[in-house]
Amino acid sequence: MILSLTSPAFSHGQPIPVRYSCQGQDLSPEFNWGDPPEGTLSLALIVDDPDAPNGNWVHWVLYNLPGQCRGLPEGVPAVPQGPDGSQQGKNSWQKWGYGGPCPPAGTHRYFFKLYALDTTLSLKQGVTKEQLLKAMQGHVLAHVELMGTYHKR
Repeated sequence: MILSLTSPAFSHGQPIPVRYSCQGQDLSPEFNWGDPPEGTLSLALIVDDPDAPNGNWVHWVLYNLPGQCRGLPEGVPAVPQGPDGSQQGKNSWQKWGYGGPCPPAGTHRYFFKLYALDTTLSLKQGVTKEQLLKAMQGHVLAHVELMGTYHKR
């Protein structure tokens, strides 16, 4: 089964609107996805910018979304744990939640990576992208990417 990921805010390979950046309201965009594979117990979302000057810049670490979840609303609150049991790790700014595109110069690519997992993860609060990826090893049933671009005005 192929997992799909879309956003009404932008299409794959297209610019991310200013509203979702550091120059706008810095809100997380709305996302929708199709049915994950059978056996999915949780979902994880990682957002990063591989074009950052000092290497990969992490914009969002979100995990333990319930397996029956089929999307995220715009403006997910930046809190360690959501009412649905989902958890957020720390981004490269060492903050909870989503941090929008904010490149120092040029056009950068932002990868929104959704993973369907066969488990719910038991991790300490404030995990990093690397810690989450390590914990997910051997548990990924499917994954998909949505890429948007941003050029600071």
